[in-house]
Amino acid sequence: MSLTWLGKRSHRLLAYAALTVLSLVYLCTGTIALSQTEPRAVWVPVEQGIERGLESFLQRAFSEAAEQGATLVILDIDTPGGEVEAASNIGQLIRQSPMRVVAYIDNQAFSAGTYIALNADEIVMTPGSSMGAAAPIDLAGNAAGIKIVSAWSDKMAAAAKLNNRNPDVARAMVEIDREFPGLKSKGTILSLDAERAKQLGYADRVVTGKLELFQHLGVNDKAVTLIEPTMGEKVARFVTSPVVMSSLLIIGLVGIVVELFMPGFGIAGTVGLCAFALYFFGHYVAGFANWLHIGLFIIGILLMILEIFLPGGIVGGIGFISLVSGLVMAAYDTQQGIASLGIAFVVTVIVAFLLVKRYGLRGLWSKFILGDVQRNEAGYVAVRDQRDLVDKAGIALTALRPAGVVKIDGKRVDAVSGGGFIAAGTPVIVVQVEGSRVVVQEQEQKE
Repeated sequence: MSLTWLGKRSHRLLAYAALTVLSLVYLCTGTIALSQTEPRAVWVPVEQGIERGLESFLQRAFSEAAEQGATLVILDIDTPGGEVEAASNIGQLIRQSPMRVVAYIDNQAFSAGTYIALNADEIVMTPGSSMGAAAPIDLAGNAAGIKIVSAWSDKMAAAAKLNNRNPDVARAMVEIDREFPGLKSKGTILSLDAERAKQLGYADRVVTGKLELFQHLGVNDKAVTLIEPTMGEKVARFVTSPVVMSSLLIIGLVGIVVELFMPGFGIAGTVGLCAFALYFFGHYVAGFANWLHIGLFIIGILLMILEIFLPGGIVGGIGFISLVSGLVMAAYDTQQGIASLGIAFVVTVIVAFLLVKRYGLRGLWSKFILGDVQRNEAGYVAVRDQRDLVDKAGIALTALRPAGVVKIDGKRVDAVSGGGFIAAGTPVIVVQVEGSRVVVQEQEQKE
């Protein structure tokens, strides 16, 4: 009996062990299969305008996705376009990424947004969404020059070729004068809705929404990690916009100028300093400015203030150069920084002129000019115009060593010798008059 019982017990133990091993094998193979079929995905919003602040955010987002071990990056693109240079850098970031990148267009991806999408491994759109209209324009809203259009057209075509898309379609999105039979005529630029984009191979798939997108990509929607811009990055995106950057510089310079005209420190100076602080904060967060640039700006301000107490122009000139250098070097692009600062200076000069015209020189500006008025009742006597004495003859009443008194037309005149010692009683002639200074020489010495 005991041997039989032990035999049954051994069989049970073996069965339990086998079940345990099979369970572990199932779990391991299931986990492996799950990891193979469900990629680790991150969701990154690409919204509003394309600018250098967005570029900085996407660099962080891709780096963070790689640190998390993600194999798939989904770019949620909804933008009217933006800066060509920023879009070009973002496109390079996407191409060099080891992760698979999918561009999801749920609303619009125009201009620079189209270029970003074309660099992705796959483009997925929803019904009613659009892409294209990528003709470059300048800050004034005018069409860019032919060189810029040609270069941008080549970039768009090259991005289209990455995934075997027709490059002529990309060029038709850029070049107004290009004709594309069946799609556009000359004088227009091409944009595509989701269905037309799919027909032309510019959309790899059309889905009804995020749920179908995740199903198509084989991703569990609850396992997707969202990477959003921080508050600082949102501020940086706003500040590094060319229009906002120029506006902040204008507000900063005008605020300081207005403060110089008004006695004491008030609202204008505070607003100006806040504008400069926001300018440097945004560019610092975006990775364009550093403490050297901020230090140059602060030193420039201090030196220009010091010029008030140490007049001469040298200290103020160095301060001005330091201030300008800090502002320009902090900008994401030197040319853009110079252009924005130039606009700000022009506006500031106009405002300063209007202030002087209306209020005169007041506040700190009065330190640079003579503020006292010489009045007769205060003991001041205006200098008499004596230029009529030139070439007139007279006689020295006293010796001139070199100063003394001469008599001309019966009047005593203070004079100085222009040719050394002149003895009293010597005939003289006036050779020069400068203000109150009358210069005489002996008559025989006059040439």
